[in-house]
Amino acid sequence: MADPVIQLRGVSVRFGRQQVLRGIDLAIDPHQTVCVIGESGCGKTVLLKLLVGLLKPTAGEVLFEGRGVADLGESELTKMRLRVGFLFQQAALFDSLTVYENVAFGLRAKGGVSDTDIRSRVRDRLAEVGLTEAAEQKMPAELSGGMRKRVGLARALALDPDVMLYDEPTTGLDPIMTDVINELILRTRTRRPVTSIIVTHELRTVHKVADRVVMLEPVVRLKPDEPQVLYDGPPDGLATHADPRVHEFVEGDATRRLGAEE
Repeated sequence: MADPVIQLRGVSVRFGRQQVLRGIDLAIDPHQTVCVIGESGCGKTVLLKLLVGLLKPTAGEVLFEGRGVADLGESELTKMRLRVGFLFQQAALFDSLTVYENVAFGLRAKGGVSDTDIRSRVRDRLAEVGLTEAAEQKMPAELSGGMRKRVGLARALALDPDVMLYDEPTTGLDPIMTDVINELILRTRTRRPVTSIIVTHELRTVHKVADRVVMLEPVVRLKPDEPQVLYDGPPDGLATHADPRVHEFVEGDATRRLGAEE
C-alpha cells in the first residue's frame, strides 16, 4: 500500500484562548476523495490551511509525503504549494484581471512555460469546466457565482496539481449549479490521478463525490477526553452511525440541542 500523501499527527490549533482543533490524527492516501464535514466552528477551513502551510499547528505535526510542512524552507514550501490546487470559498479571483489572466496567473508565477503553452493550457482548463473562449476577456464582476467557482477551479487545475483542496465549493449556489460543481469534481478525479479534500456542508456533495467522510465536532462541545473526529468512514455509513450527533447533523435535527439549551 502506498504511503499517505497527507498526515496529521496529534494536531491542535489554538487562537488565543480559543481551541479550534484538538489532537487530530488523520492520514489521507493517494487518489482518495475525502469530504470533511461538521457544523460551523469545528475547524474545517483551518484544517485545509494547515495542509499547505498557511497556518502552523499549535501542537503536533502536518506531513506532506512524509515531510513536515513546518520544516520546509521557503523555496521547498513554494514547490509543494505549486503541487496543490486550492479552490477558495468565494473563488478568490483577482478582480482587476480578466478570466484568462486569472487562470494564467499561476502558470506565469511558476515560470518556464511559454506564452503559447499558457494559452493552450488556459483554454483547455476553461473547456474542462464548461467555459468557452467567449469568457476569456470577461472580468470577475461580470460573472455569476457559479461561473466564478468554475473559473477558480480552472485556475487551480491549470498547474496540474497532485492534490486538490476545495473550501465549501458549492456554498451560495442553486441546486443545479451545485450539481455542476459536483460533476466537475468527479471529472477532475477521472481525468487525472488527484487526491482531493473537500470541506462542505452539502450532503449532496458528500454522497456524490466522496470515497471517505471525516466529521469533526466543535471543541467547545466536547468533553475533555473526547476525540474531535466523530466519524471517519464511507458516506453510506453516516445515516446508521451510533453517535446521535452524527445522525443529527445528517438529518439537520436540532431538537436535542434546543432542548438542552432551554
